[in-house]
Amino acid sequence: MVDIPLFAGLGRRHLNKVAALGRIRRFQKGATIVTAGEPGDALYVVLEGEVSVERRRLPGITRGVGSFFGEMALLDGGPRSATVVARGSVACLTISRSGFQKLLRKEPAMSAALLNELATRLRAVEAGTKK
Repeated sequence: MVDIPLFAGLGRRHLNKVAALGRIRRFQKGATIVTAGEPGDALYVVLEGEVSVERRRLPGITRGVGSFFGEMALLDGGPRSATVVARGSVACLTISRSGFQKLLRKEPAMSAALLNELATRLRAVEAGTKK
C-alpha cells in the first residue's frame, strides 16, 4: 500500500486489512471525483492516471500514481477541502469510511495506533507554531 501518513503507525497485518477494504473505481477525463464542501466518505489512492486538485484561491496541483486524498474523511466524514478532477482516464483504490469504521470496531489496536499517529502529528504542528 502507498505510504499514507495516517497509517504510519500500523503494522503489516493491519495495513493488509485496510487494503482489503479497497475497491477499484474508474473515472473518465473531466469527471469530478470529489467536490469541495461535500462530506468526505472515502480515501482515494490513484492507481492509474492523473488528477487535478483544485482548492479555492490556490493554483491547481496535479497528482499522479501513488498519490492519495481524503485520508481525514475516514475519521470524521468532514467536508472536502478540495475538488479533485480526473485529468484523463483514472483508476483509484477507494476505502469507504463505513467499512473503515467497522474495521476499527473489530480491531481496537488499530484505533490506538491511529490516535498515536494523530497525536504525533498534532505535537509536530504545535511545536512548529511555538517559536
